[in-house]
Amino acid sequence: MNSKLPIAVSGVRPTGKQHLGNYFGAVKNFVKMQDIFNGYFFVADYHSLTTHPNAADLRDKSKNVALIYLACGLDPNKCALYLQSDVPQIPELYLIFNMHAYLGELEREATFKEKVRDQPNNVNAGLLTYPVLMTVDIIIHKALKVPVGKDQQQHVEMSRDFVRRFNNLYKVDYFPEPEPFSFAEKLVNVPSLDGEGKMSKSKPDHTCIYLEEEPDVIRKKVMRMVTDSGPKEPNSAKPLIIQNVFDMMKLVSSEETLKQFEDAYNNCSIRYGDMKKQLGEDMVLFLSPIREKIKELSADEKKLYEILGDGGSKARTSAAQTLKDVREIIGLKSF
Repeated sequence: MNSKLPIAVSGVRPTGKQHLGNYFGAVKNFVKMQDIFNGYFFVADYHSLTTHPNAADLRDKSKNVALIYLACGLDPNKCALYLQSDVPQIPELYLIFNMHAYLGELEREATFKEKVRDQPNNVNAGLLTYPVLMTVDIIIHKALKVPVGKDQQQHVEMSRDFVRRFNNLYKVDYFPEPEPFSFAEKLVNVPSLDGEGKMSKSKPDHTCIYLEEEPDVIRKKVMRMVTDSGPKEPNSAKPLIIQNVFDMMKLVSSEETLKQFEDAYNNCSIRYGDMKKQLGEDMVLFLSPIREKIKELSADEKKLYEILGDGGSKARTSAAQTLKDVREIIGLKSF
């Protein structure tokens, strides 16, 4: 890690298998960021406790996220890769910042209101104070940049509010106000294979392409993508279900391949079976290095835990200094 670079922080909840949407929406950017930021990337296992996961399931999914981070190109020599629960300073700072968060603003937060609708029998305090814990994940390393999608930008705004409130209350200029970060002006949305919305962990397996999926499974899933009977007139506008197939091809196929099928669509000679067969092969080729790297890393569990242990050590060193400073600022004894 390069301490002269600005700090960036991001994490992923281990709530399911990582799919193509996770790669293009998050992990691909993390890999770019490790060269221009002092990056702290974590598996958000504390956050996942709001849904009361099975213990063995949580361990397996946390390990899987770490494997995929590494397989996709995160370099433990350039960044800190760690488990959120390996940093005990996080829950203490979370406790402190809960004192600066107010019930009204937490209840108005969009994700909380959505969770109340979706899981009315499990509206726990962790869901309510999720933005506080997210704030602490960021500020415990005094991060400036947070790579997030549109659905998380309200949380970053709340983090800025909490930071401003702390600095004003204690008349310090200690925490920087974090800013959302994206490499592209337009965020990449990977379409669901059923033609409805984007790829998501909450949707059925047949609608997603997982990063560790076997080639034959990928081919079958792609061949089942929804299409229509084809264009009736040259240069017709594409229906959404067809645009989805082309959008998927843009992600994994060559420009020449994409142009071939664009031309075929525009002159009404396109054969969707051929297009999906080509897309399936290109998808297999694209994911092959990631899948093989996951297998290689899975075979050496000791090495994985060494990497996570080293990342946890880096994160704790950073977090310990922040917590020491905060305790002094607010009048608690620092040890």
